[in-house]
Amino acid sequence: MSVVVWASEAGRARAEADGMTVAASRAAFFEQCDVLSLHLRLVEGTRSLVTADDLACMKPTALLVNTSRAGLIEPGALVGALRAGRPGLAAVDVYETEPLVDVDHPLLGMDNVVCTPHIGYVTREEWELQFSDVFDQINTYAAGAPTNVVNPEVLDHRD
Repeated sequence: MSVVVWASEAGRARAEADGMTVAASRAAFFEQCDVLSLHLRLVEGTRSLVTADDLACMKPTALLVNTSRAGLIEPGALVGALRAGRPGLAAVDVYETEPLVDVDHPLLGMDNVVCTPHIGYVTREEWELQFSDVFDQINTYAAGAPTNVVNPEVLDHRD
């Protein structure tokens, strides 16, 4: 398989330094790929990174694989693109709404899509980062200085 990379400017520079082939442009990347597999964390800078226009550039024979996060793709863009035939195929493990309990979700009824119930796996580095964060938060809570608290109002009611 010929692997082609598209990433941030820094990511492309690292890929080139590692001897990888980097696409000439973002558009060329989407136009060239036979299989496009997303491997990104979902952060503010990657949300909706893949747009409907990007998908429309893909080959009708191309396969898009997303086991990272659904939010990397612009909302609704994948279903629309698959209905339009570009890309022609998809394999997804992540959904815009999770858990996916709607048996009438469009992706589940498409013959050109393989859906799995969020059982895809992450890289070792991502696993270590996630669990390192979790353990750090447990330790800061135990030390009486919690971090990343979603509902800080409950801290006033601790026994």
